[in-house]
Amino acid sequence: MDCIIFGFDEGKLKVLIGRRQMDPGRGEWSLYGGFVAADESINDAANRTVAELTGLNNLYMRQVGAFGSIDRDPGERVISIAYYALINVKDYDERLRLDHGVEWVNIEELPKLYSDHNEMIRKARKLMCQKLRTEPVGFRLLPDLFTLTQLQRLYEAVNGEELDKRNFRKRIKDMDFIEKTELIDKTGSKRGAFLYRFNKRAYHDDPNFKL
Repeated sequence: MDCIIFGFDEGKLKVLIGRRQMDPGRGEWSLYGGFVAADESINDAANRTVAELTGLNNLYMRQVGAFGSIDRDPGERVISIAYYALINVKDYDERLRLDHGVEWVNIEELPKLYSDHNEMIRKARKLMCQKLRTEPVGFRLLPDLFTLTQLQRLYEAVNGEELDKRNFRKRIKDMDFIEKTELIDKTGSKRGAFLYRFNKRAYHDDPNFKL
């Protein structure tokens, strides 16, 4: 079981990786993973593995697929099921991150990872991009209150390309489930920017959402 933990911070899409603590590949950059116990399903194993790493439960998580090239592990024949999860970086306890020896790394600056872990991340990102067009899963990466600039930066980071500001905001205004609040974020400028939030109930009443 290998888990790809995506986070969004400082306008960048990031992934949790660490130095491998076992042979083969000890010391190489790697995803966090583990073995499936005899008495648990692969979904349960994925949830357990992510909870051990992050201390968080009930996260948005989806299966990426099975990776089973014959020579993918130099030690023995190993087939891995990969999952990706989305978390708000601010919800992750910094002490827990240090205990596990993992780091948030910009997805555009990832080093060569152990075995086929780079391939796992590429496939997970592609699946997330597809999901983002039909479901507002990106809100799992944002704080409860966010600016439209933050939201646009998130979509740009996930898709790996810039979006036209005017067109993006025009689409957002047509989405009733993105609510404008009276609160203002002044961290970026003296004038500040209005904060928005995601309304789950309104989203479920809008089956035609597409961005």
